[in-house]
Amino acid sequence: MTFSKMSGRLPVPITCVLSVLFASPVQAEYALHMTQGVTSIGRDIYGLHMIIFWICVAIGVVVFAAMAWSVLHHRKSRGAEAANFHESTTIEIVWTVIPMIILIAIAIPATGTLLDLEDTEFSADIEVQVTAIQLKWKYNYLDEGVEFISSLAQSSRDVVKNPGGNENDLLEVDEPIVLPINKKIRFLFTSDDVIHARWVPELAVKQDATPGFINDSWLVVEKPGIYRGQCAELCGKDHGFMPIVVKAVSEAEYRQWIADRKSDAVAIAASAE
Repeated sequence: MTFSKMSGRLPVPITCVLSVLFASPVQAEYALHMTQGVTSIGRDIYGLHMIIFWICVAIGVVVFAAMAWSVLHHRKSRGAEAANFHESTTIEIVWTVIPMIILIAIAIPATGTLLDLEDTEFSADIEVQVTAIQLKWKYNYLDEGVEFISSLAQSSRDVVKNPGGNENDLLEVDEPIVLPINKKIRFLFTSDDVIHARWVPELAVKQDATPGFINDSWLVVEKPGIYRGQCAELCGKDHGFMPIVVKAVSEAEYRQWIADRKSDAVAIAASAE
């Protein structure tokens, strides 16, 4: 029986749920855990997530197993009678000490990951200032003198009129940011207007861009490729039209890109005279 025939015999709410579950794009995007990413700090965050996840699973198994055993073993049909007691010092100590041990077990790896996130001792190979502007991103390579603005590409704008015409719906930009792999890169985030948040899942760390403040983060991209993200803070009308595209390349390709950008800047300046 096909899904269309089956759906005709089911209530409308169930049909809606099944239509979502059977949609192939949804199945392709479905994942149980957070994105592992292509950076060292991304792996640390993913590892911390999995540690806490399995601790929570173990707690859930123990708690629900105890509940199920209690319900079955102390049911009325077996003649069980409710105990009548006022307090138990032993129980008080147990349910205080066990949560403390669990919290300490979580806090130790979490603290290490947080220290890595806030690591300011290393010497960055590249520093990039990222300034958020409704609805654009301005990038300034501080050591190279290269600066440009990245905004939604026309190809993504056309998707509004032609849905399905672009597989990267609203995730294309006219000027992607280019970064070399295996280099320590420090980002400095700020904003010219309202609060924004830069979020590229494969690059792990989400950071706010706040007017009047400088926030920073660092990463080392280990795998070449194109990584896409968006502004993750509701920053006003057309918030969903503020994508991010990061192009990770080899150091030689990065150096060539920097040289080309500088040449273009010189040519533009010469033509303006």
